[in-house]
Amino acid sequence: MNYLLVALGGAFGSVLRYWASFIFSFPFGTLTVNILGSLAMGLAYGLLSEKGLERASLLLMVGFLGGFTTFSAFSLDVMKLVSDERILHALMYIFTSFLGAILAVWVGFLIAKGLSS
Repeated sequence: MNYLLVALGGAFGSVLRYWASFIFSFPFGTLTVNILGSLAMGLAYGLLSEKGLERASLLLMVGFLGGFTTFSAFSLDVMKLVSDERILHALMYIFTSFLGAILAVWVGFLIAKGLSS
């Protein structure tokens, strides 16, 4: 049942993200989705995490927001590190995530370019 909740939420989140790409011009669709998804993740975490609503969390946080934007999960991780007063860990996580993701996209592109030539 848990997998079904995640899959169902993810399907709706992914479709909504795709729809947002038509409403906003590049790169504002992604920016809007990331900010709104992070706001929604904070709201969902604040409302659901302490109430024991595991299935609602799976549907909304893991499924819907995971499909809508993975940036919201990253933002939640940073917030948790900061709230645990692990500021250095949070800064390292931010730096590594951004730099690592950008580098990984670049390397993936170069590999794909090399394979297609």
